[in-house]
Amino acid sequence: MGPLAAVVYRESKIRSTNITFMFFDLFYPLLYLLMFGVGVNAALGSPALPSGTDYNSFFLAGVLGMASFGIATTSSWSFFLDRDNGIFFEMLTYPMRRSEYLLGKVLFNVCIGIVQAVITIALGCLLLRVHLQWRLLPLLGAIVIGGTAAWFFFYAIFALRIRRNDVFNSVVNVSYFVFLFVSSIFYPLGPLPHWFRASALANPITWEVDLFRYSSIGLGVPKQLVWEAMGFVIFALASFAYAVRSLREQG
Repeated sequence: MGPLAAVVYRESKIRSTNITFMFFDLFYPLLYLLMFGVGVNAALGSPALPSGTDYNSFFLAGVLGMASFGIATTSSWSFFLDRDNGIFFEMLTYPMRRSEYLLGKVLFNVCIGIVQAVITIALGCLLLRVHLQWRLLPLLGAIVIGGTAAWFFFYAIFALRIRRNDVFNSVVNVSYFVFLFVSSIFYPLGPLPHWFRASALANPITWEVDLFRYSSIGLGVPKQLVWEAMGFVIFALASFAYAVRSLREQG
């Protein structure tokens, strides 16, 4: 068994022993879509959104963005468990590159992200009548993979550099609030104040969600999306590079 396969296998064994985490990983985005999306859609309807889009369709992209974000925070926290029981430093002595250690964890997270996205999209289409742009489905899959990986690398940096669990949780909770609400997850940015729009457009999760929105329902400005895609790729590569550096400085 190669290093990547070994890390993926270990992650799957750990996650499969905790049914609560597995349920949270796979189904909580769908619960968000069903409870929050249905309520807001009933209150706002189509006229408040671009091109008459109903809120369930609009919010699907936001839910997918939240999902990749949530998987990253849960998985990066596992570094603390490994450090507490000593297995983290033992794994650093194994015959594998530290980048392979990170990539193995990411591969498992990507698998969870893909299954989660399939469940959310399929039941969203079936129960809420979300109309997907099926021709853009390969692009949607690529964004699920890239988004899940990027956010894991980003939060792995904090998990590797912060020694106290309570400090890490504080960082995650504060950033979760800022990233989610100062973004295009819940609402279109057009009607909002200029200062809020500028802040949201500088937020990587806005870039990801806008790409999800285009690849799911075809909503978005192509020129802006190109810049957002480039920005998100740079964000992902920078996060990976700094995460590997942080891992190399351990032990």
